[in-house]
Parts: sequence; structure tokens; C-alpha cells
Amino acid sequence: MIAVMGATGATGNALLHSLLTLGTPVRALTRTPHDPIPGITGAHRPPVEVQYADATDPHSLRTAFKGASQLFLAMANSPAQVELETRVIDIAAHSGIGHIVKISAPAAEPDSPVAVSRGHHAVEEHLSASGLTHTILRPYAFMQNLLRLAPTVARGVILATTGDAPLNHIDCRDIGDVAAAALTRPDIAGAVYTLTGPEAVSYPELASRLTALTGDPIRYVNLTPDELRDNLIHDAHMPTWLADHVTEIQHLAITRPETPTTAVTDILGRPPRTLDAFLHEHHGHFRR
Repeated sequence: MIAVMGATGATGNALLHSLLTLGTPVRALTRTPHDPIPGITGAHRPPVEVQYADATDPHSLRTAFKGASQLFLAMANSPAQVELETRVIDIAAHSGIGHIVKISAPAAEPDSPVAVSRGHHAVEEHLSASGLTHTILRPYAFMQNLLRLAPTVARGVILATTGDAPLNHIDCRDIGDVAAAALTRPDIAGAVYTLTGPEAVSYPELASRLTALTGDPIRYVNLTPDELRDNLIHDAHMPTWLADHVTEIQHLAITRPETPTTAVTDILGRPPRTLDAFLHEHHGHFRR
């Protein structure tokens, strides 16, 4: 039995679909077990077992992990992430979980300029000390998060601080497929994988592609980090810590140029999904 934390999130839900395709027994863990899980119905065979689990509730974790042999750990970034994920790891270790696949982040280093990445490093270190077999997936930016640009794209602009710097993106469905492989293939478990799509694309190039796709003129506007941070807080209504995070990762893309990896192809035997395919699939989100 594979337990999936974050079953309603982008990567966790993608993993559920991948495991169901493989016919693998899976337990979806969620804080809202009575709500439908996207794309999952009672007709699936094998059926998906849905269980309440909340990282702030240790008892719920012990119940949710009972009888499971592996755990997929993905949690939304937050100021409490290190505390919550280390708690999950400790309870998993005491509950008989033998292998954890954790979603981490690029530049997960103790001195990373990105605070969230420093947190992921701390969790990775805790996981190593636990003695559990563990696989670390470090995906770059999710293509699905580009859908959040739709409100500004509707105004004809993309706002960022990265200039012409190339940016890695990856479709969450590819992350789900890689996670499923790590959970079902012992030959690739126990390693660290940095995951990207097949190309790194700058925001000016993204604006050009969206212009061609929608027929509406879309331009890239390069802001200073302070201007972007203020825009995210006041216009996008982001909490301060999240606006800081976005600003930090964009600055990192300038100081540490991003290039694609071959990890997805190496593991799955096929190339990762392309940005153009994703944009065409979701073109309706970007039309005015």
C-alpha cells in the first residue's frame, strides 16, 4: 500500500492517476476526505482508499499510515513546512513506513538564497537521519502554476524580474509519473533527481508564444525585485512570505542560470511534456 500525502494537490493528484494506471494499491490522504478528489471516482480498479490525515494532527497520521509500506510526501510551501514535514517523517518511521518519496526543491542547500529551499534542505537532512529509504525529487517550476498568470495576461502583460534568463518548467503529470516510478521500481529508489521539462524558456519568450497562441499582444515587463514584491503583495494579495519566496527564486534564476536535465527521460524512457503542448492544452485560460 502506498500512502499519498497531498492527494488533492497538483503533484499528489498526478501521482494518484499514475499509480492507478499501474494498478497499484493506493491510499489518498487528505484533510477533506468527504470532498471529491479531482479525477478520481469509485469506478477505479483498484479502488482508491481515501483517509483523513492532517500534518498538525499526529493521531490522524498514525491512523493514516497504518498498513502502508511507502509514503509520498508533498506539502504546500509554508512557514511551518519544516516542522510539519519532520513530524510526518518521524511518525512514518514509527508506523512501519519503509520508503518515502519527498518533493523538495532545486537549490535545497543549507546556504541557499531561497528560504524555502533552505527549509527543504533541513527536511532532507532529517529524512537522511531517519534511516528510512528515501527518494528526493527536486522539480523546477510547475507548468500548472503558469495558469496563475492568466489575470495579468488578460491585461496584456507578464510581470517578473528575470529579464532574458531561461527558466525551467515541468508538467506536474511528469512529476507524478516519476514519483510513481520511484515508488514501484526499486532500481531507481534511494536517489536525488532534479526534474525539468525539455527546454528552459524566458518570460519574454513565453509572452511571444502566448501572443502567437491567443492572437492578443502580450508583452513582458521587467520589474525590480522590490516592484515585483509590492505587486505580489498589493495586487495579487500574496502573503509576505510567499511574495518574498517568488522574488527570491526569480533572483536565483539570474544568478544561477537554469538548464534542463535528462532525469525525466532517463527514468521514464520518454521525453517530458513540452511547454508548447501545455499552453495549447490550456489556451482557454489565457484568452481575453
